Amino acid sequence: MMTLTAWTEATPPLDGPAVHLPLMLAFDWTAAFTLLAGILVGGVCGAVALKLIAGSVVTAARTEAETLKSAAASEAEAARQKAELDAERAAKARKDEVDREVREARNEVKAQQERLSKREDALEEAQARLASRESKLDSRQSKVQNRENEVESRATEVEARDAEITTRLAEVADLSREDARAQVLERVAQESEEEAAGLKRQIVEAAESDAKRQSREITTMAIQRFAAEHVADSTVRSVKIPSDDLKGRIIGREGRNIRAIERATGADILVDDTPGVISVSCFDPIRRAIAGESLARLVADGRVHPSRIEEIVETVKKDMEERVQEKGNEAVVEAKMRGLHPKIVEAMGKMHFRTSFGQNVLRHSIEVAFLSQAIADQLGLDGAIARRCGFLHDIGKAMDHEMEGGHPAIGMEFARRFGETREEVLNAIGGHHGDIPSTSPYTPIVMAADAVSGARPGARRESMELYIQRLKQLEDIARQSGAVREAYAIQAGREVRVIVDSGRVNDDEAFIIADKIARRVEDEMTFPGEIKVTVMRETRAEATAR
Repeated sequence: MMTLTAWTEATPPLDGPAVHLPLMLAFDWTAAFTLLAGILVGGVCGAVALKLIAGSVVTAARTEAETLKSAAASEAEAARQKAELDAERAAKARKDEVDREVREARNEVKAQQERLSKREDALEEAQARLASRESKLDSRQSKVQNRENEVESRATEVEARDAEITTRLAEVADLSREDARAQVLERVAQESEEEAAGLKRQIVEAAESDAKRQSREITTMAIQRFAAEHVADSTVRSVKIPSDDLKGRIIGREGRNIRAIERATGADILVDDTPGVISVSCFDPIRRAIAGESLARLVADGRVHPSRIEEIVETVKKDMEERVQEKGNEAVVEAKMRGLHPKIVEAMGKMHFRTSFGQNVLRHSIEVAFLSQAIADQLGLDGAIARRCGFLHDIGKAMDHEMEGGHPAIGMEFARRFGETREEVLNAIGGHHGDIPSTSPYTPIVMAADAVSGARPGARRESMELYIQRLKQLEDIARQSGAVREAYAIQAGREVRVIVDSGRVNDDEAFIIADKIARRVEDEMTFPGEIKVTVMRETRAEATAR
C-alpha cells in the first residue's frame, strides 16, 4: 500500500518534466477498496447508529406522547366527572327548588280550598238557618192568621149566642134586662178567660227561649237586692239589761249618753218599751257588733258617761280588729287556703259578722268551698281550684254595703286588686249568680254548691220546725184549688209539684192554676229566693190480665 508520502515522493513537481500518466495512475487498489469498505462500514454503522438514536428518540417521544395522552385522558375524565357532578348538583338543587315551589303552591291551593270549603259550609248553614227561620215565620204567620180567623169566627158565634141567650132568658125566665146581661157577661167572661189563658200560654212559650236567660238574671238580681221582709232579722241586735232603770242611764241627761254612743259607733240605739232589752240597728255588721259589745260592757260596768263611752268604744274597736283578723286566719286554715293577701284574709274575717237570710256568710263560704271541691273531684277537675273558688265566691259581701253594685262584681274586682290572678277564681266570684257568662267549669260548680248550701234544711233564717211548717203551708196553698188531686213540696221548698185531674182541667186551665198558685204563694208566704210551681195533668189507663 502506497502511502501519501510515497505518492508525493513519486510525483514529480509540476514545474518539472512531464510525468507519464500510467505512472500517476498506478496506485494501490487494495487500499482503495479497504478505504471504501471502511467508508461503507462507517456509513452503515452511522446509519445504524442514527437509526438506533432515532428509534430511541421516537420511543421516548411515543412514551411521552402516551403519558401526555393518558394524563390528558385522566384530566378529561376528571373534568367530565366534575361537570357531571356539577350538573347533577345543579339539577338536584333545581329539582328541590321546584319541589318546594310545588309544595308551597299545593299548600296555598289546599288552604284556599279549605277556606272556600269553610265559607261554603258557613253559607250552607246560613242558608239552612234562613230557610228554617223563614219556615218558622211562615208557620207562625199561618198560625196567627188561623188564630185570628178563629177568634173572629168565635166572636161572631159569641155575639149570636149572646143575642140568642138574651132572648131566651127574657122569654123563659122573665128576667130583667140587667139580670140577663149580667149572666151573659159572666159566661162570656169565663169563655174569654179560657181563650186568654191559651193565648197567654202560647205567647209565653214563644218568648221563653229568648227571654229565659234575661229573666233569670233579672230575677236573681231582684231576689238578691230585695230583703224587705228580713231587714229586722239581719240588721238589729238586742242587748239585755238587768233592769229598766238602766235605760235612763243609757239615755243620759237630755239624751247625751245615747247620742255619744251613736256618734262613736255609727249605729242607732233603739230604746223602747220592751222590758230588759235595748236594740242596736245598723246595716254595717262590724259597726253593729262594735255598738252591741260596747253597750254590753257599759251595762256591765255601770259607769255611763261620754268620756267612758268613748274609751270603751275605742277598746272594743281594737278588740274587734284583732277578732276580725283571727276569724279570717281561722277560716283560711280550715279551708286550707294558701297565698291569700292579708286584705283578703281580713275581708273573710269581716264576713263572720255578716248573715244572709240568717245564715253566717263565713261558715257558708267554707261550706261552699268543700262542696265545690267534692263536686270537682267527682268530675275529674282540680279540687284545690274549686275549693278556692267556693271559699272566695261571696267575698264581695264584706264590702257591698260600702260600694255601689252587686257583691259578685265587687268581690271580683276586690280579689283582682289584691293579687288573685286565676281567671277561674275571678269568673266564679263574678259569675256565681249568672251576672257574667261562665268561662270555666268551676263557675257552675260554685253555683251548684252555693244553692246546695243555702237550700239545705235549717241553713237559712229558720229552724227545722219553721222549715217544715213552711213546706206544709206551701202544699196546703197548692191543694186549695178544686181540681188539684195532690201537691208535693220538693227541693227543700224551692218547688211545688201539683197534680190535677186531667178530666176536669185542660192545658190552658192548668196554666191558669199554676199562675194562681204562684200569686197566692207570693201574697201569703215569706220565703228566701224563689219557688217554682209545676202543674201536671195526665191520663192513666189501667187494665188487668187474668
